[in-house]
This record gives sequence, structure tokens and C-alpha cells, in this order.
Amino acid sequence: MTNSDPIDDVSIGGDSIRLGQFLKFAGLLDTGGIVKEAIIDGLVSVNGEVDRRRGRQLQLGDVVSFDGRRARVCP
Repeated sequence: MTNSDPIDDVSIGGDSIRLGQFLKFAGLLDTGGIVKEAIIDGLVSVNGEVDRRRGRQLQLGDVVSFDGRRARVCP
């Protein structure tokens, strides 16, 4: 993945959201079980760094990556 890969802007309707919730909300993953496994396996990154905390609070502007797809947290 390069910095030129497209980023989908995903409006969360607030100021923050948990990583696990955002992965489902953005359509990057389908179920909570799959989200949990992907995060534990180190397949998800936030702002370019692997994060293994499903409950991590994302803030506006954070970019979440999984399997070559990226989504940015927007208001």
C-alpha cells in the first residue's frame, strides 16, 4: 500500500468511535467476530501503525487501514 491509495471518508456523526465499531460501520469488515480476529492478528492499522486494541477510541481525521483499503474518520 502506498500513500497514494484512495481513502474513503466515513462520517460517524460525532467526535469519536471505537476501532471495532468503525471497521464494521465503514464496511471494511462484516461482523464483530471477524473484526476481533483481524485486530488480534495485527491486520489493522491506524494512522500507519498496527493497533491491536479493538476498543481504541478513534478521533476525527484518523485513517484506518485493512486489506489494502483505507477509511478516514469524518464528522
